[in-house]
Amino acid sequence: MNNKLFNRLAVISVLLAVVVVILGAYTRLGDAGLGCPDWPGCYGHIDVPEEHHEITRANQAYPDRPVEPAKAWKEMIHRYFAGTLGLLVFALAIIAIRNRRDPNQQLAVPIALTFIIIFQALLGMWTVTIKLNPTIVMAHLMGGLTTLSLLFWISLRGTGALSEKRLDLTRLNRLHLLALLALVVVILQIMLGGWTSANYAALACGDDFPMCQAKWWPVMDFKEGFVMWRGTEMNFEFGVLQNDARIAIQMAHRIGAVITTLILVFLAFKLIDFPDSKCLGKLGTALLVVLVIQIMLGVSNIIFSLPMAIAVAHNAVGALLLLVMVAINHAIRPKGEAL
Repeated sequence: MNNKLFNRLAVISVLLAVVVVILGAYTRLGDAGLGCPDWPGCYGHIDVPEEHHEITRANQAYPDRPVEPAKAWKEMIHRYFAGTLGLLVFALAIIAIRNRRDPNQQLAVPIALTFIIIFQALLGMWTVTIKLNPTIVMAHLMGGLTTLSLLFWISLRGTGALSEKRLDLTRLNRLHLLALLALVVVILQIMLGGWTSANYAALACGDDFPMCQAKWWPVMDFKEGFVMWRGTEMNFEFGVLQNDARIAIQMAHRIGAVITTLILVFLAFKLIDFPDSKCLGKLGTALLVVLVIQIMLGVSNIIFSLPMAIAVAHNAVGALLLLVMVAINHAIRPKGEAL
């Protein structure tokens, strides 16, 4: 019974984590990351101040951040969903510990997730209190995607999804290494995307594609663009970098996209051609489809100057691409003891 409850909660947690990731992207892209200048509340409230006297007091307490209800609600809704997800993660850990004598019970990953979710909450606080420091913002994004990926892994292991008999173990082992490499490359590319967004560099090249500022190789400042820590005193909202540094970030993201595409396409065709495995073939096809959609969204962001719907969709499909890679690695990984 405990295993069934654990597995159901894991599936629910995955769905909620997807919502949290999308809401986080919507909050960030809607310039609402500082919609509430304090944490965990909003101007000292558990919701958004809306009465005249509440807004007056809030503006007096935070004169440099007057209340903007639309932005504040974006931030608070994201926090409500993230807080609920945290409670579900803690519930999974409690069930796992109570059921730890069951050899089929996953234990290590649920416990690890509790520490990740606590650190993720701290990153959320620092995102606000350190005023959108790009390194903190990117780390917060990656923490959310790590949480989503591990919850998805738990769900796949618990439900037995994508399990099938394997025939050619030698070939499978070689594919396993390629899949791991592809997963690492996808993670690095997502980090580049997060760094691009956190530094407001998505439109550094204007609407030029595939060129940038009407050049194939424009003037760029990679050294300045990839300074990973600039202290805690500045307000990083809307970015602090000169355009040459932002162009370097954007171009690095584009180059990364090309490398990622080549590796993922190679992996996809290896999966499709794998003998006697319909599961791996379907995953290879799914990888190609999601990759094409992601490329189209990325190009559309540039051509149409980062419309909100397309920008959020680019983040969401990036998360989906990561989940496809997790599914591939799960399907290839030999079944052993529960984690």
